[in-house]
This record gives sequence, C-alpha cells and structure tokens, in this order.
Amino acid sequence: MDSSYEQLLDRAFAQLPSLATEKSDFKVPDVDSIIQGSKTIIRNFSQIADTARRDEGDIAKYLSKELAAPVSVGDHKLTISTKVQAMVLNDKVKKYFETYVICKECHKPDTHIEGTERGYETLVCEACGARYTVKRS
Repeated sequence: MDSSYEQLLDRAFAQLPSLATEKSDFKVPDVDSIIQGSKTIIRNFSQIADTARRDEGDIAKYLSKELAAPVSVGDHKLTISTKVQAMVLNDKVKKYFETYVICKECHKPDTHIEGTERGYETLVCEACGARYTVKRS
C-alpha cells in the first residue's frame, strides 16, 4: 500500500476506456427517395427522424432551407416541391446528423438539444457530457 501518486494515477488511466478506439455501430440512414413528376418524396423520413431522435418538423425545416424548396410532412414521408437527386439528399441528411446529432467529442449519436438563446441551441451529449452551441436549425 506504499504506492506513489503517479503510480496510482497511471493505474487509473490504464483502466479507463479509450474513446478513440471505441467502435460505434451507428450509421446515418440512407435516404429512400423517388421522383414523381416535379416532386421528390423521401419514403423513409420517419425512420431518419427516429434515428436522429429529433422532431420531423425540425429536420424538414432544415432540409427546406438547405434545398431552398418548400417541403411538407405527411404520412411518415417528406415531400419536396422540386426534383432532388438521392445523392444530394444523402449529403444533406449526413450534414444534418454531423451538425445536430453526432457528438463532436465522442462521435456518438446520444445527444439532445437544449434551450435557445440568441439564435443558438446547445447540443448536449448524454454519453460523455460534452456541450456545444449550434446554430438553430
């Protein structure tokens, strides 16, 4: 029991899990979209919102701004009033997840958004406790 402080500290750090080496099975869902006439329909929109653990309206508002097109949510689908390729939609959804869902510290999707102040919201990670300000979606 005659351990020095440095030895105890080294032993404690050795027992901690490494955040960088932890694997996450999380994957941003691919968009399942079809183009009908002059509209694009995202058929798995409710699945995307459930995976993000965010309100469908928030994601719809974000996509509307990013695509500069009016959108409507109904029957677990998102209808965009213009033609949008699936690759573009996947990029926009991935960008949403990177900005508003995935923690920048531990890279896990276990986050939620707290209060709004001066046009910014706080993204709080439930896994590691990190807090970030993000621009309101």
